[in-house]
Amino acid sequence: MLPEWMIDVPDRLSQDWFVLARPAGKRCFVVSMNGTTVSRLRNGSVLHHFPSALPCGARTRENSGSAQSYCILDCIFHEMDQTYYVIDMVCWRGYSLYDCNAEFRFFWLNSKLAESGACEPPSHYHRYRFSSVPVYNCDQNGLLSAYTVQVPYVKDGLLFYNKHAHYQAGNTPLTLVWKDDKCSQYVIDTDSKGEIPSKQQVVLELQGDGKLTTSDDPPIVFGCLDQDFIQKTGLQPGNLLRFLINDGGLTFVNGKLEKADLVYQDKPNRARAFADSYSKVVFQYMARHAPLRINDLLASVDSPINQEDEPCDVEMNVVPTSHNIPILNQEQHGHQESLSMTDKLWG
Repeated sequence: MLPEWMIDVPDRLSQDWFVLARPAGKRCFVVSMNGTTVSRLRNGSVLHHFPSALPCGARTRENSGSAQSYCILDCIFHEMDQTYYVIDMVCWRGYSLYDCNAEFRFFWLNSKLAESGACEPPSHYHRYRFSSVPVYNCDQNGLLSAYTVQVPYVKDGLLFYNKHAHYQAGNTPLTLVWKDDKCSQYVIDTDSKGEIPSKQQVVLELQGDGKLTTSDDPPIVFGCLDQDFIQKTGLQPGNLLRFLINDGGLTFVNGKLEKADLVYQDKPNRARAFADSYSKVVFQYMARHAPLRINDLLASVDSPINQEDEPCDVEMNVVPTSHNIPILNQEQHGHQESLSMTDKLWG
């Protein structure tokens, strides 16, 4: 379950949402089964293979169980203190929590994780410590606590969870991430040298018909590359391509992206597995020009809220609204060519 970036304050923030301070580190799934524990990154590569105190996570008599007694935890590995911070629970002892709302999953996570002994210091059969993360109701006190209270890890922004949403794979607007320079070291993306580039960089995926898309499901199309340019540069469908947002920036009409002034740069590092999401591109653009500030969030939870609509459990499977396709400009070794336009977001 991957959060979208908060580019607008959601309705009923103080009533329907939790907030937590997100640990800095590597997002991963931790799976314990058959006497071993494995953590995998988003691209599928193994981060660690180790014994743990999670159910069926080590080959000990006390930790034995059936083949169906496995656990899946959604974690962030914090390098500095070698700890897995558990931000969500997908499965516990073979019991799936996919159809449970976030309120129940967080309750189950805190109670079961402590009972398992996984929060104890490392030992021979428990190589890494696990820890839950303080979760607050997103009212004035909770939001300020998540934002200001000291925690044993380096913060990397705030995570917001809709209380009534079920767990779903992929990006979802019912989980949101927000950050500023007070609660994150890296508000604006840095380049390969760790420096903030003078112009924002975006990564899009090239499709077979020349369209450039985000990682959203369904993907959002930013434009189309000219076929002559594709052949000339040897680009292939599925390639991830890096662009700069030029001086023309992003133009929005009635809240929808109308056009973008993009300049083609190169292919990103091969380790990069996914294109940017639409919300990330917009959040990064806002962070440079008109950021959503903590005072905006505090004002929203302090404002009158419509009490008529009763909350209900919802699936985290939302189709994003359509956006007009912007005009792009591309540049390769000083040579510029125009990109074709279409009128629809996706075909």
